[in-house]
Amino acid sequence: MTQQKSNKAALYILMFNMFIAMGSIGIIIPVMPEYLKLFGAAGQVLGMLIATFALAQFVFSPIAGNLSDQYGRKNLIIFGLIVTGLAQIGFGLSTDVWMLFLARFLGGLGSAFVAPPIMAFVADVTTYEERGKGMGMIGAAMSFGFMIGPGIGGFLSKVSLHFPFYTAGFAAILAAILSFFLLPATKPNTAKKAQKQDNLVKQMARSVQMPYFVMLIIMLVFSFGIANFQTTLSLFVTEKFNYTPTDIAIILVMGGAFGVVVQMFVITPLFNRFGEMKVVLVNLFIAAVSIFLILFASGFALILIVATIFSTATTLIRPAVNTLISKLAENEQGYAAGLNNAYMSLGNMIGPALAGMLFDWNMNSPYIFGSIILMACFFLALIWTMKKAPHLMHPDSN
Repeated sequence: MTQQKSNKAALYILMFNMFIAMGSIGIIIPVMPEYLKLFGAAGQVLGMLIATFALAQFVFSPIAGNLSDQYGRKNLIIFGLIVTGLAQIGFGLSTDVWMLFLARFLGGLGSAFVAPPIMAFVADVTTYEERGKGMGMIGAAMSFGFMIGPGIGGFLSKVSLHFPFYTAGFAAILAAILSFFLLPATKPNTAKKAQKQDNLVKQMARSVQMPYFVMLIIMLVFSFGIANFQTTLSLFVTEKFNYTPTDIAIILVMGGAFGVVVQMFVITPLFNRFGEMKVVLVNLFIAAVSIFLILFASGFALILIVATIFSTATTLIRPAVNTLISKLAENEQGYAAGLNNAYMSLGNMIGPALAGMLFDWNMNSPYIFGSIILMACFFLALIWTMKKAPHLMHPDSN
């Protein structure tokens, strides 16, 4: 009973850390269009900044995952939160564009040392049967961070455009301090300590042989598609409808709130009844349709509805893929989580850079292209499942 309570407490602390880490990202979203104007920058720079963040995640996530398998999760999470906090403060203190890019790269590095160890930590403190519920709770914390972050950012921007960055930075450092005192340490995988560490290229090459490789590809393509939506939404509604940071915050908060409710109370019954793979397939299709429909939304209410549908679909996909990968990873939870985050970061890196350029060319094009990418991901997942893993179409067969 004591161990069960300890595991439950650890899960709540991990949720708080993920909430802070994601909230520190979400808090700046509604501020970015106006903030970049201070530097004479627009859509392309925004896309490249997000891509820079994702590049650092891509490079360091497999390293962080491997290190967490060898040395435990706690210290890496604390380190990642501190770097994340300092990067956010540095972003707010920047006086030139190159400083923005440096701060975002450091922010991506910090995030790489937070997310994979947290996902691996969840596997450490949950049973195989409870894995989906644990991943869903972490996913809900992520969504809640993205949900409340923009709302706080829109409100704090009234103080100054720099203030949200300072707030996000100090919140991440506070989370690191609390984790130092409250988060239990996990025992490292001593069997992996003696293994020679592969470099990033070898790890990515080795991932092709993993039983969850197609799940990694789905994460890559899925992340690439949603990056088109997330990167340009604030720019799209600002240019097309002249929305304020507060309007943007409302859209993001409402969508995120619904996603949080679904992940907390609906996702486990969905996994138990239909299985994770069916959840992935259905919501990939819904996401592909809804991102395209944003082009035809002509008022605030319609944009809010479509954005909420898209947000809910994407919040269901991520924990489903995370759960499938974790169940197939066995004793390499950190390694699998690192690869998962690396593939996600690769999509997040390419997607925003391309979306920013597409937006500067034609503001509708990122949504058309994003819809095509997500629909292609749906067919890839469907064909692979039917041909190679039809058992995944049934619950409790992983």
